[in-house]
Amino acid sequence: MENYEAILATIALMMGASWASGINLYAVLLVLGWGGSTGHIDLPAELSVLEDPLVIAAAGVMYFIEFFMDKIPGMDSVWDSIQTFVRIPAGAMLAAGAVGDVTPALEIAAGILGGGVAATSHATKTGTRLLINTSPEPFTNWSASIGGDLLVLSGMWAALKHPEIFLVLFVIFLGFSIWFLPKLWRLIKILLSKIGKFLGLSKAQSFVPDESGFRIPKTESQQHDQITALARLEQLRDKGMLTEQEFEQQKNSILKGNIQ
Repeated sequence: MENYEAILATIALMMGASWASGINLYAVLLVLGWGGSTGHIDLPAELSVLEDPLVIAAAGVMYFIEFFMDKIPGMDSVWDSIQTFVRIPAGAMLAAGAVGDVTPALEIAAGILGGGVAATSHATKTGTRLLINTSPEPFTNWSASIGGDLLVLSGMWAALKHPEIFLVLFVIFLGFSIWFLPKLWRLIKILLSKIGKFLGLSKAQSFVPDESGFRIPKTESQQHDQITALARLEQLRDKGMLTEQEFEQQKNSILKGNIQ
């Protein structure tokens, strides 16, 4: 029974630290470092370095910076982009350290899983905040930022004190992410496309009706074929092989996507 509880606690710490790192790494380091140094948390020997006052101080400074950067609309997305190169590797390292003194293969496997979990939570947070930033008012952004801070703290508390409950919620989070991230990515692509058109960085998408009359995007090859057909049609009109009425009829047909 004790071994079962120890394994459960180790898995919860491994997944909890990596998951929370993808949202707010420095809060995780503060919780683990401060909790370990005060005796409230029994950290594995591989993570005992987090109890060092220098590590706690550095994590505190970075958390202070992130606390304010995360609440400035626009700057939070820039900050999240930069932190991509920090949160995911750190999540992998924390997960590897959380399993304690084990075989190198198990430690590497834990690091791989931890990096994937950190990447998932980071992508969910970063994408969601990017969409929230389209709102002109700052209150939604502030609420999301404060909610993220509370989520990390409550998640770490659950992982350390109630590992069974945390792991159930963690599985629900993974299922939600699998469903949500593809939809989030499609929304981000639409948003970036609109921004590109607004800034003149991309051309407006052309559409043509399909057989049922539904308007679908026109590909570059379709546009090229259309231009070629119109040029050929003008040549036939200029040579007198088509009347003006026939020219207009066939031109309208080509513009509707019926290239002959």
